[in-house]
Formats: sequence, C-alpha cells, structure tokens
Amino acid sequence: MNGFAIETVVLQVLEAIPCIDVLNTINTNSIPPTSVIKQLAIAVEAGKNFKSLKDLLASSGNSSPIRERAGLSFSAVKSLVLRDKEDKLASGFGDDERVLALIHSLFDADGNFLQRKLVSDSNTCATMISLPKDIHAAPPHSFIVKLSEVIGSFRTLRKMALFWCRVVIELRRFWSEGRHLPGIPVDEIPDLNSCLLYQQLQVINCCLSRKRRCTIANESFDSEMREASSNVEESDVSIGTVAASSLLYARVKTGELVLRLGANQLTENLTMLETGEPIYLPITQEGPLLTEDLIRETEELVLRTGSVGAGCSRLLSDMQAFKAANPGCILEDFVRWHSPPDWVETEPSDEANSSVTRGQLSSRMQKEGNLWRELWETSRPVPAIKQTPLFDEDLAVEGILNFLEDIPTSELFQQLFVSLLGLGFVLAEDKLSANDNLSKLFYECKDYIVSTCQKSVWKDKMDDICQVYETMETMLLSPEEVIKTIKQAEESPTMENGSSAGELKRRFKKLGLNFGGKDKQQRKPPPKDQKNSDENPSRPFASFFDSKSSLFSKKPPKPENLSLVDKPLPLDENDWTLV
Repeated sequence: MNGFAIETVVLQVLEAIPCIDVLNTINTNSIPPTSVIKQLAIAVEAGKNFKSLKDLLASSGNSSPIRERAGLSFSAVKSLVLRDKEDKLASGFGDDERVLALIHSLFDADGNFLQRKLVSDSNTCATMISLPKDIHAAPPHSFIVKLSEVIGSFRTLRKMALFWCRVVIELRRFWSEGRHLPGIPVDEIPDLNSCLLYQQLQVINCCLSRKRRCTIANESFDSEMREASSNVEESDVSIGTVAASSLLYARVKTGELVLRLGANQLTENLTMLETGEPIYLPITQEGPLLTEDLIRETEELVLRTGSVGAGCSRLLSDMQAFKAANPGCILEDFVRWHSPPDWVETEPSDEANSSVTRGQLSSRMQKEGNLWRELWETSRPVPAIKQTPLFDEDLAVEGILNFLEDIPTSELFQQLFVSLLGLGFVLAEDKLSANDNLSKLFYECKDYIVSTCQKSVWKDKMDDICQVYETMETMLLSPEEVIKTIKQAEESPTMENGSSAGELKRRFKKLGLNFGGKDKQQRKPPPKDQKNSDENPSRPFASFFDSKSSLFSKKPPKPENLSLVDKPLPLDENDWTLV
C-alpha cells in the first residue's frame, strides 16, 4: 500500500467524532447498532486499566510508541499518526463544532435527537421495559441511554472520555443556571432499580425542584409574617380577637390566639387534647435523597457505630414543625399524628363525655428515658422553612458532580453499556415477540442477558453478551437467514463424528450454555472420544452466523499501554458488525 493510500485511510480513521447529521438520520424504529455496543464493551475492558477518567487522560499522552515502530505495520502507522493528531487536538476537543453540536442535541429538551419509538400499549410496554430494571440499566427513554449511544459512536477510548468530561461541564452549567436535565424526571426520588448514574442525575433534578419549592415557601412565609404584623396592629390578640384574614390561629389554654406557622392542611377527626383546637398537618422538611451507594454507606455506618443520628434529627424536625403549626399541643397530640400505634384509646367513662378523646401512650412511650419525650421537651416551635436543613441540596449536587468528573473509568462504561443494551432488547421485543419463527430464539437471548447481567461476574462475559446482541440484531436485519439456519439445523441428520448440522442443532438448543467468548482459533479441539458436544461446546452461538460475526470471536484488547486505548476501531456505519 503506497503512502497516499495510508494517509487516506488514516484520515478516515481520524474522523473519530460522530457526525450529528449521521446520528439524526438513524431510524427511530431500529435498535442501536452492534458496533456501538461493542465499542462500549471494549471501553469497559480497556477502562479496567485506569482508576479514573483523570488517570486515563493523564496517562494517554505518555505511552511509548517503540513497540509499534518495531513492526512498521499498517496498524502501527495508523496508531502513531492518530496519537500525534489527538495530542494536538485534545485541548480544543470541547470547542470542536461537532462536539458542541452533539452536546446541544443531547441537552435539548424539545428535540427528538436519538428518540426511539417505544411500544405504545401500556400493558405490553410495562412487561418489555422491565428488562432495563432487571439488569440495573437506565430507563430506555432516558438521557443516559442517548448519551450511551453517542459515546459508543466515538472510535477511541480517549475521545469517549473527553466527551464525557464535556458532558459533566454541561451538567454543572445546567445546575448553576437552575435548569432541569432533559430525559430525567424533574422531581422523583432515586430509582434504586436503575443504574447509579441515572440515580445521580435524578438527585440533581430533584434537588433543583426542591430549591425552587424552598424559594416559593420562603416568599410565602415572609408574606404571612407581614400580614400577621399588620393584623396585630389592628387587633387585640391578648383577648382573643383578630382581624379577618387568611391566616390561621389556635387558641391556647390561656385563651390567647397564637398564629399557626407552617400549617399545611386540617386533619380529619383530630383535635388537641388540652385545648380542643383542631390539629393541622405541618409542612415538614423533605428527607435526604439517597442513591444506592449512599444507602450502603449509611447502613455500614449504623452497623459499625450503632448511630441513629439521622433518624433523631428527622424526628426532632417533625416535632418542631408540629409545635409551630399547632400552638398549645402536647406530646400525646404529636404521637397520635406521627405514630398512631403508640396511642392506645380507652372507652369514655360516661356518655356525657363520649365525644372527648380518651387514651394513653403505649408502654414504650411511657418508659423512663424515652427518646421521644426527651426530644419533645427540648424542641421549640419552628416551622420547617426556618429550620436547619436536614439535607443540603447544593452540597449533595456538588458531591455528585465532583464524583462524575473523576468517575472510575470502567464503572462509567459499564453503566452506559447495560443501558444501551436494555434499549436494544426493549425495541427488539416489540418486533420479535409476535414472530412465531423467531420469538423463541429471541426470548432465549433475552433470558441469557437477564440471567448473566444479574450476576456480579457479568463484566467478564462482555464477549458473550455482545454475541447475543449481535444474534438478536441478525434476527431483525436478516430474519430469512436466521429462519433458514434454524430449519437446516432441525432437518439435517446427526452424524456420530459431530461434524454435521446435527451438532449445530444441539448447540443451538443450548443457547444459554454456548457462549465461550474466547478466540475460536485458539481453542483446543475436544478429545476424539468425546461424543457429548453439549457438555463442552467448541464454538460460541454467534458462530452460527459466521458470515456476520467477527470481532468478538476474539477478546476485546486489554491495553498494556495507551497505544491500544487510542487505537481507533474501523467502523462501517452501513454494516452491523466490526471487521
């Protein structure tokens, strides 16, 4: 190959930033291409050699090209040129027009960028979208899934990492500007069935919604205080008269009217035992937003130290809010609202007082040194809006953004991988579940994915998972070919030497056991006297479609130096596999 040809190929490979126009032309009815899934799988494998993204980016310019120069191979030339080119452009990557176009499309809440058409039937949809939860992925319609497809469209690990860093910058900008992230619920607690990355973005949106509510609540409280001040000037609260207003008051034992602060709504059939005034539900502080990693840390802390500090803080906060909303209340009133099982009602002694609530606290509440009574005696009437926050939204989001800036490399790509995998199977199920010829095979593939990804060792089976996905894509793109192969396997006679399609049939039936994921050419043939090929299959399931399967007959490269990480993979946008 002459120098001009080499330069042409290298320049094509250097086009490592996916084009927004190409991504916009993706068929909304199609599943993500296998090439993107495989690229993310390779990133997972390569990322195991780095502690974090910063470690990856800091190391990527320091590898020695001596080994590549020694071979003088075409691949080595491409790797050297690519690295030199990337080193020069890395600093300006975030300002590249193509990168900015991708960022704009990803964060455009009103756009249809990479918006797949999911099944509309609610019952069917609920069944299909269970797979992402089963494999701990992000929901198929979420921002994370779109991000996964974009990052998987990059051709080098370095640029995948650089683009992620640019995404984090945008996440931080959205937070500072008070804008909700698209493709993420605006006010939901973290979904522990989804991946950690999705949970963390849920926290960011939820914190933003809480800050907005807090601002509104503060303005409302200040307005009430101004109105109350003007009423005091016009009324004589000490003798129990107030001017007509929208404010709520409660009469205490002395007969004085006291303003209710932070009252939310009237309770049903609950009145204060000492004053007879109705009990109002208080506005309470919202609890902390805990992702799965924080829940695990909290549980470990409690088990290690026996601390219940967080629970006490929440209880004290609720008591203060209750006192502010219900002037003249006592501990028994609070218990009847907050913990009904700890209030034991008794029968009235006479019919004349039958309307008066009678009862007593439970035995645990009456014990000396009871925590509830101690907290009640120390608590003051303070509405939730004026209390010390139990959860600091700014601190929580800042912690998440700092973590995402230096997230463990393999951990990031694992979450992107399973999220895009989940989308592919949701889309495919809508098309293949009703196909009598292919539905059985599809559900075997799906069951394999679920059972494998639910195990902690699934990260070591990336080859196998990709082969299953490739098989599923073949069913969508070339259904006639798959059906023909199935029929040939069923009709061909079995020969004792195991070389006929009969052996193929047996392997075909054992889909869940036939994923070796290693280099087929390096496998040792089974002993000649071994007749039971089911117990030791020599070929992965994807070999049934050898004409369409090539890359994952070998393990993804594990780079000992950055030359392997930065080495681009030649992708063909018009095909569905890597060559």
